[in-house]
Amino acid sequence: MSTSTTSDSTLEIAADLETSHRDVLTPEVIAALTALASFEPERRAVMAARLARRARRAREGRRLSFPDGRRIIPRTAISVQDARDGNFIGSDIPADLERQWIQGTGPAARPRSTVEKSIRNVAYALLSGADGWMFDGEDALGQVGTMSLDNQRNLKLAIAKDDVFMRAAEQVAGEMNEWSEGFFGRRIIDDWTSQLDFTTKIFRPRGLHLDDRHVRCADGSGFSASLVDMTLYIVNNHRRLRDAGSSLVLYLPKIQTAEEAALWNNMIEALEAHLALPGGSVKVYVLVEQIEACFQLMEIRAALGRHFVGFNTGRWDYINSVADAVAWDPDFVNPNIDAITMTYGYMRTYEDRVRRAVNTPDREGRYALWQGGMEPNIPVGSAEGVAAGLERAVAGGRREQQEGASGKWVAHWKMVHAVRPIWEEVGAANQLGREFPPLTYTPADADGLLLLEPAPRTVAGARDLLSVGLQYGNAFGQGLQAAALKPADFFGNDDVLYLMEDMATGEIRLSILWEWLHKRAAFTEDDAETGVAKGDELTPELFGRLLSEEFDKLRNASNRDVHDVSKETTLPIAREIVEIYVTSDEKAPWYIDLLNINLDNHELAVARRRIVRYMDALHDDGVRITENLDFASARGGSTT
Repeated sequence: MSTSTTSDSTLEIAADLETSHRDVLTPEVIAALTALASFEPERRAVMAARLARRARRAREGRRLSFPDGRRIIPRTAISVQDARDGNFIGSDIPADLERQWIQGTGPAARPRSTVEKSIRNVAYALLSGADGWMFDGEDALGQVGTMSLDNQRNLKLAIAKDDVFMRAAEQVAGEMNEWSEGFFGRRIIDDWTSQLDFTTKIFRPRGLHLDDRHVRCADGSGFSASLVDMTLYIVNNHRRLRDAGSSLVLYLPKIQTAEEAALWNNMIEALEAHLALPGGSVKVYVLVEQIEACFQLMEIRAALGRHFVGFNTGRWDYINSVADAVAWDPDFVNPNIDAITMTYGYMRTYEDRVRRAVNTPDREGRYALWQGGMEPNIPVGSAEGVAAGLERAVAGGRREQQEGASGKWVAHWKMVHAVRPIWEEVGAANQLGREFPPLTYTPADADGLLLLEPAPRTVAGARDLLSVGLQYGNAFGQGLQAAALKPADFFGNDDVLYLMEDMATGEIRLSILWEWLHKRAAFTEDDAETGVAKGDELTPELFGRLLSEEFDKLRNASNRDVHDVSKETTLPIAREIVEIYVTSDEKAPWYIDLLNINLDNHELAVARRRIVRYMDALHDDGVRITENLDFASARGGSTT
């Protein structure tokens, strides 16, 4: 493995990627990355502050609270109170974002696939009939090999309507119509070439907490995956998108504070200036998937100013952030994961605050969009299972529309035409400016964001957490960061549908398991199989038994449910990570950290050394290992 270095020795590009991927790692891209590299120390400082806040809350037993209104939002000249009052300049909503009834999500690439096969992902998305498609560079995109760059390549080819994409799109259109005629009794695509222009293209870069795998600083330290993803997408595609009258749109993930939002704003402004784009050209949605962000919603809007167009209320990552924020609190214990719906306790409060935040006008009377949460169903299974799944999906979409959402997410193209009619029936492009009570910032409001309600906590629930958590870690190692999963006890039962899961589902499952074990969570029901009685706790011994049993079910599953090639490679590594994460006294902030340091590694002994190294660094130094450990081999360094 060799590396190449940018002209001013600021950055290193791994291996021969400037040759093999010269179509995406263009001189223009490298110049922009070099120009933005000065943000890397600032990103590290902000991430260090994030970890320090987390440690301080745990040490002092302190719950989150609303910032003092007199404070100035870091990196801005805006006070917290001005932000809350709407005394800032926001963004107009571009024409192609005014109606986003259904946004699909998913990656633009597949692991270990040719361009011809991989680019079909983009064709399915742009022919789906979704109003927008969030092409994922983050939670749903595998990171084995060069997938993050392959993802960018496919997007560039599709946006340019390259011949390789157009051939794939023509074939995919026929397949989609064949499916829809059987499922809906009608075609869903009339003119496939014009249909390609219907869907707004949106990109989600990786969060500030992640390092890139192919670009690093010349001194050998990691470099921001956020900067790499944003730069490649905008630099490679801004001209064609703008010439077509399309907006440049990003979904920003994992933001915890207004300061982090302001850093994103600074990076976007610097990229706009570098490309001589008018200020405010890049528009952003923010995923509210961190509880800390819910204490600073208006401040985040204000910090992103002319770039901000809306919030999204996802489910999984937010639950994980809640569990992590109060990991120190023995009185906060979540129930079974399937009980934590968007109408449950703290989730209900979270959604309500988001809809009130977007409907607070800025200084010039502008409102923002609210995009509802994910519908992870895949309509494949028994007739009864599919019907029940669609009924739940439609009911969830209808509830969100009635609550004020301007649209919803789906995780599979087959769900677009099942859920979109909810908004078509209403007919309004959006619900901007719908009247809700103004946001308040009282202790009772803060308590509501951690509101628990009675719900089951069962051994079957623990098995669900373990089974899907293990399967997700295994899929991640195979490059399938978006995977169709369900608990092993339902393998072979087509009445129970597979759900399209991404990194967030792994995060929350391990986070809740850690919580149950270390807070000695009491079960609410008897379990005959294990002999657990109502009131018994999840002990280390019971956890060990459940882990072994769920692991064995996966080892013995068919290739359809657990790929045979993974059973002696990435599955044992996933088990090791799950066991260490859940049983360690110090809770790791991210499951993805332990998975990332084992990407492209199939050796259990190597994985064990890396996991111990990570946990030791977290415990001894309070730092996360986030760089690509295999990148170090370019200079002969150890990969372990």
